[in-house]
Amino acid sequence: MIETRVLTGEALGAALDDVARLRIAVFRDWPYLYEGDLDYERRYLDVYTTETAVVVAALDAGRVVGVATGMGMEEADADFAAAFAGRTEKAGEVFYCAESVLLPEYRGQGLGHAFFDLREAHARALGRRWSAFCSVVRPSDHPARPADYRPLDVFWRGRGYAPVEGAVARYHWTDVGAAEQTGKDLQVWMRAL
Repeated sequence: MIETRVLTGEALGAALDDVARLRIAVFRDWPYLYEGDLDYERRYLDVYTTETAVVVAALDAGRVVGVATGMGMEEADADFAAAFAGRTEKAGEVFYCAESVLLPEYRGQGLGHAFFDLREAHARALGRRWSAFCSVVRPSDHPARPADYRPLDVFWRGRGYAPVEGAVARYHWTDVGAAEQTGKDLQVWMRAL
């Protein structure tokens, strides 16, 4: 039985190395193709010690096999916030569901729903009106796209999320096998809480 647990305080701090390793492992695959770096990850994850942040962990016999993270948009990085330029939602109204990473052998068991349920409950407890995340946009004919790839759009729409027209974040990272970082577009999805 896989347990999901909201991590805070010391438990959250103790899990950050696991979160970093999972991000590197899961985001290496399509569609992110991220060539991760543990030192960068640890620095990046420091944001999850802020007041509005949450980390939800999926544990198998105590071993972290997946995590979902989030925070108030006012604490999110500038790249995500820039996607909301010109929109009517205020930063203090939006909760950013930053990442969901789960080892492949644990997928299809309802953990994605548990990840969203717990983050959305956290967002509501903070008084947020909106929940948002972003998904990487890759061309459908990209040579690294697996033939059997199924986008998560149906899952996200089933949870009430929809793409926000014109809200696209721009992030930079090094693709697997590349020598330097390049920019990638990430489509913002959002729903009312």
